[in-house]
Amino acid sequence: MTILKVLFWICLSICIYTNVGYGIILYLLVCVKRLLKGKAKHLELPEDNALPEVTFLVCAYNEQDIVDIKMQNIRQFDYPQEKLHIMWVTDGSTDNTNECLKNYPDVEIVYSPERKGKTAALNHGISQVKSEITVMTDANTMVNKEAIREIVRCMQDPKVGCVAGEKRVVARQEGEAAGEGEGIYWKYESTLKRLDSELYSAMGAAGELNAIRTELYEPMPENALLDDFVMSMKMLKRGYTIAYTSEAYAMEYGSADMDEESKRKRRIAAGGLQSCWWLRSLMNPFRYPLVAFQFVSHRVLRWSITPFAMMALIPLNVALVMMKAGTIYTVAWVLQIAFYLAAFWGYLLAQRGKKHKLTYIPYYFMFMNMNVFRGIHYLRTHQGGGTWEKAKRG
Repeated sequence: MTILKVLFWICLSICIYTNVGYGIILYLLVCVKRLLKGKAKHLELPEDNALPEVTFLVCAYNEQDIVDIKMQNIRQFDYPQEKLHIMWVTDGSTDNTNECLKNYPDVEIVYSPERKGKTAALNHGISQVKSEITVMTDANTMVNKEAIREIVRCMQDPKVGCVAGEKRVVARQEGEAAGEGEGIYWKYESTLKRLDSELYSAMGAAGELNAIRTELYEPMPENALLDDFVMSMKMLKRGYTIAYTSEAYAMEYGSADMDEESKRKRRIAAGGLQSCWWLRSLMNPFRYPLVAFQFVSHRVLRWSITPFAMMALIPLNVALVMMKAGTIYTVAWVLQIAFYLAAFWGYLLAQRGKKHKLTYIPYYFMFMNMNVFRGIHYLRTHQGGGTWEKAKRG
């Protein structure tokens, strides 16, 4: 019985720490840092004539329907036009994406006839970039007009090798389960990224909007599933940090439904496991003390151990209740039952395109963790290459 109790408390502690505890500890550490060192100094932008040249790079595959909308968005950027270069990397597109882009003579089109995936497209595209800074975004995300200036402002710190913009997810209609669930998750994730960045460095950048010092880019294996994450985390190995800013953001609609959202979560989970292995040297606390703490707490546990710990809690709790181990285990089992019933009710509502916060949050939490297991299966059966089926947006 003692062994079961120890295992139960270990699993429970891992689940609480990963999902709530790390955020609390991170906030307290940031507060201590502010008391000791004060708030971070606000960096200023140089005059327009001293601003660096920037390449705005868009990776696209069969995006003919979004080209004009995206170009309208780019035209609104508040940045000197003579210093802003626009590049579209069209990876194996078979529709009229390239023809649509030819209507914009200032756009540099980097085309590869064979579809190899986004990582291969980035390797190809960035090899053609000549500007000091490369800003990357997806074709279907709309970026705020101040984003480029804000990214360049963050880059005024010579220790910053990458800037992570904020991802904002919106639902087309109120009550859309996938869009609103994704939005809730990203609000919490954005808070963690902001605190991570203030403590030392954000733990990765999202592909919706990020930027790097071009000279620091290292070509990645074409089978990388989370190219943006691997690319940004490699900066930490070289002694640079990843700055996070909510003043540069990309907006996109949430997935069309939960099945489409599952495709994304499955790929992200698989890519997360792949990335953890590739970046395992960053978990060395003797070489990267702060990075190891942040990386393991924010990413590694979430993508590997915690979902297994959560599932293990069920049989462990049942066994302890049957063995009459104590009232606390009975209470814990009742709370588990209530949680899973709420999650199931949230699932039923989501199937009808509805949601209620009290039941939807447990459901979306379970949904994300279950897709980690699906991601493990995807990674095991994934036969090279960096291509994937795009999730349909709402």
